Amino acid sequence: MAVQIGIIGGSGLYDMAELSDREEVRLSTPFGDPSGPYVVGTLHGHRVAFLARHGAGHRIPPSELNFRANIFGFKLLGVERIFSASAVGSLKEDYPPLDVVIPDQFFDRTRGRISTFFYGQGLAVHISFAQPVCPELSRIAFESAQAVGARAHLGGTYVCMEGPQFSTLAESRLYKSWGMDVIGMTNLQEAKLAREAEICYATIALVTDYDCWHPEDEDVTVDMVVANLARNAGTAQRLIAEAVGRVPVERGCSCGSALATAVITSPDAIPAETKRDLAPLIGKYVG
Repeated sequence: MAVQIGIIGGSGLYDMAELSDREEVRLSTPFGDPSGPYVVGTLHGHRVAFLARHGAGHRIPPSELNFRANIFGFKLLGVERIFSASAVGSLKEDYPPLDVVIPDQFFDRTRGRISTFFYGQGLAVHISFAQPVCPELSRIAFESAQAVGARAHLGGTYVCMEGPQFSTLAESRLYKSWGMDVIGMTNLQEAKLAREAEICYATIALVTDYDCWHPEDEDVTVDMVVANLARNAGTAQRLIAEAVGRVPVERGCSCGSALATAVITSPDAIPAETKRDLAPLIGKYVG
């Protein structure tokens, strides 16, 4: 059975306990090595691949993640859909710690991260990114959160900050005043690359804290985050297992053809090495 569903485990979610028939798959990509081996197994009748975003022992900080290798590896495995779990801070009074948010927008506050497979490849590609997550997959994630008893919110904006430091008070207040919903350090790059790879992508944002804007809450610390990570990890395990079981065989979205009208470079002008290295992404369009 082909692997069609990918799971990215964020802070606190380093494994999927319900996976059976496990095997570790180590891959190399044109962009280097992923964060670690993909754990391929069976979950609710589907073959899935799990990747711990920050590696074994949580050793890779956000700014050092090889996002391109991680997503390209999923593509090599045949993955068509990715559920991405992520620890976040809340920017809304109504989203307390332990809530689950399924964002539908991102706002970029990162610096210098390469967020495309097509940088330095002699190939110009411009994907549509107005709607940065898959609506079908996001709806499945939201309904699954409700089904397992989590307090969930569908929609909202995820501010992706550089880190690794948490926000200053001025920054936190500003993001809140802009109407942003949650803040994290990883998911924007994943979403961009998944779209370029024509993979459906949905963020499962697990609230650990109120960032530092909340006047009656302590400033965010690692101790505070870790205390809620363990509780959120249990929710994430149940939610993702439920979501995988709800995924239909056929995709009902346009994510699978995101590159169809995005490649601007003439096929004859694309370097042969680029055609070879990026064949899993562009092969069906440029030969």
